[in-house]
Amino acid sequence: MYVLLTLGLNVHWGYAGLLNFSVAAFWGIGAYSAALLTAPSSPLGLELHPIAGFVAAIVLSAVVAVLIGIPTLRLREDYLAIASLGLAEVIRLFILNQRDLTAGSQGLTGIPRLLEPLPLTQNATNVAIVAVLIGVVYLFLRRVHRSPWGRVMRTIRSDEDLAEALGKNTFAFKMQAFVIGSVIMAIAGAFYVHMNLFIGPGDLVPLTTFYIWVAVILGGTGSNRGAVLGALTVIAIREGTRFLNDFAIFGGIDVAPLRLLFVGLLIILVIRFREDGLLPPKDELIWPSARSSARGSPATDGGSEGGDGR
Repeated sequence: MYVLLTLGLNVHWGYAGLLNFSVAAFWGIGAYSAALLTAPSSPLGLELHPIAGFVAAIVLSAVVAVLIGIPTLRLREDYLAIASLGLAEVIRLFILNQRDLTAGSQGLTGIPRLLEPLPLTQNATNVAIVAVLIGVVYLFLRRVHRSPWGRVMRTIRSDEDLAEALGKNTFAFKMQAFVIGSVIMAIAGAFYVHMNLFIGPGDLVPLTTFYIWVAVILGGTGSNRGAVLGALTVIAIREGTRFLNDFAIFGGIDVAPLRLLFVGLLIILVIRFREDGLLPPKDELIWPSARSSARGSPATDGGSEGGDGR
C-alpha cells in the first residue's frame, strides 16, 4: 500500500506543491470507512458488501479534503501543513475515543476479504489485487500528468502568480489535486483492511506519513515512476532491517531499530548525489503560455512538449 500512498502524496506535493502531512489521516479514513460498513464486529452492524466500503471511503475522503482545502488552499502552503498535522491527530483521537462508533482501541476484526483466494495462495491473490490496483492508478495519473490539467498544475507549482495572471483558477486546480490525492490514499486504506482483515487506531501512526514523504523525496518529486521506486525502496529498507538481528556481530544487541538510521542515510546520499531524486521527471511540463511568458517570447504550440510524467 506504500506505493499507492506515495502516488497520492505525489499528486499533492509533486503536482501541486501542497505540503500535506495527513497521509495517515486519509489512509485511516479509507480504512475505517470500509471496515465499519463491512466487518461483523463493527458497532454499526451493517455487514455490507466491500464495494459499499470503497464508495464510502472515496466519498468521505473527498468531503474531508474539500472541508480542509476550502480554508487553507487560498492561503500560503504552510497553513495547509499546519491544518494537515492537526487533522491527522484529530482523526486518530476520534477513532480511539469514539468506542460506540469505531470500537476504540480494540479495533475492528473479521473484515471480509475482497476476493476469495486464487488456486495458489491468499498471498498470491493479494499480490495480484495490489498489482492491478497500482497499475490502474499509475496509468490514470500518467494520463492526467500529460493532459492540459497536468500542465496547468506544473505551472501553478512553478509560479502560482504567473498561472493566475494567465487566467487560471489556481484555487480550483489545487482543490482538484488535493481531492484526487486524498481519494487515492483512502482507496489504499480500504484495500489494506480487506487484505489485513483488521484495523485499529495503532495503525494510524505519524511514522507512516514520514515513510511516504521519504519515498516521494527518494523517487523524485513529481515523477510517478519515482514514486513507485521510492516506495519500493522504503519498503525494502523497512522490511529488510527486521532481520538485522540475525546477522548482528555483537550478540544481545537489538539492531533492528536502526532502520530509521538507514532511511536517514539514504536521504542524505540521495540529496547529495541525486538532488532531484532517483527517477525525476524527464522534463518539467508547464503551460505553453507560461513558458513563453517566462522566456519573453510569443507562445508556441508546445502543449505536448516535455516528458511524459512517468
